[in-house]
Amino acid sequence: MPKHKTYKTGPFFERAVLVGISLRNKENNWSIDDSLSELSQLAIAAKTNPITRFSQSLNSPSQTYLGKGKLSELKDLIDEKKINVAIFDDELNPNQQRMLEDHLKIKVIDRTALIIDVFAQRANTKEGRLQIELAQTEYLLPRLAGQWSHLERLGGGVGTRGPGETQIETDRRLVRKKISRIKKEIDRIQNQRENQRNNRYKNLTNNVSIVGYTNAGKSALFNNLTSSKVIEKNQLFSTLDTTSRKLFINTDLNCIISDTVGFVNKLPPILVAAFRTTLEESINSQLLLHVSDISSPYLIEQITVVNKQLNELEIGDKPKILVLNKKDLICTKEYDLIDKNIYKKIYQTGIKYEDIILSSAQENWGITEIKSSIRQFFN
Repeated sequence: MPKHKTYKTGPFFERAVLVGISLRNKENNWSIDDSLSELSQLAIAAKTNPITRFSQSLNSPSQTYLGKGKLSELKDLIDEKKINVAIFDDELNPNQQRMLEDHLKIKVIDRTALIIDVFAQRANTKEGRLQIELAQTEYLLPRLAGQWSHLERLGGGVGTRGPGETQIETDRRLVRKKISRIKKEIDRIQNQRENQRNNRYKNLTNNVSIVGYTNAGKSALFNNLTSSKVIEKNQLFSTLDTTSRKLFINTDLNCIISDTVGFVNKLPPILVAAFRTTLEESINSQLLLHVSDISSPYLIEQITVVNKQLNELEIGDKPKILVLNKKDLICTKEYDLIDKNIYKKIYQTGIKYEDIILSSAQENWGITEIKSSIRQFFN
């Protein structure tokens, strides 16, 4: 029999290089290695294959993100490793992105576009999809000029002045019209949520929201507290839509508890703005359960990022209970002691908490203590 040649039919993941910079004069809680490690997780979540990393330490930001010499080194690395896409660890302005694509000759995306892409994969409800569409469209608007860069190759002069500019303006008008339409639809949904929230709060005035870094186990904890079946997965941004349930504390106290979207380092402002309706539950709560992954090597950095995002939402001063989740990943028994330096580092952040509780949503550890702490707060 003749031999048949087989071919792989996929899925084919793009080969990516992760690119980051650290500014010597800028204080940052995250090292460049830590930030690129998280960028790698985001890239994998977006179904790309991070092949290698590339970084540079600079005194000040560059117009081309990297210095000229390092940019040439990056081009050589891309050719050597057969890279399809370069993912940059910060938001690039439209000119930077265009110059980098011209020089590197491959697709260039920034951290903002990457996070939006991950969100888009996770959005399952109409509200979630609308919020993602709003963020995508607002991200696209200032980059429209780059979509018409092919006209520049004509070299200017007759035939290139009017139509190109007219087309860009037409596109911008259509995009602005689309943004307006999406915002009106989101406002309509927000009004529905407000009515639903008011109906829930008629008899239950005690409101709690679960907040925290993405993949800290918020949904799993929510399910244990409320005996619910919200989707819980060991992945970034598994929850994009707010879910609220009644939380039974005792015969004298019930409250409403809400599971909300997770935060991440360098979370794009346009995403925070787009998901503000989803975050309304946190804004209207009297108490926040800040859930963190105690097994993460970036525990303190993640706690700080979440608190910074809460401050930007103007709710950083709300009373908070810190829940150090996933204790089962560092201890074998529920009441095993943990390293005292963890508490010391938490106190050094200067963030005030009503209580700090160790838990494991996986093993059902700490649930009684969390309910007891909530009861003490409302009593």
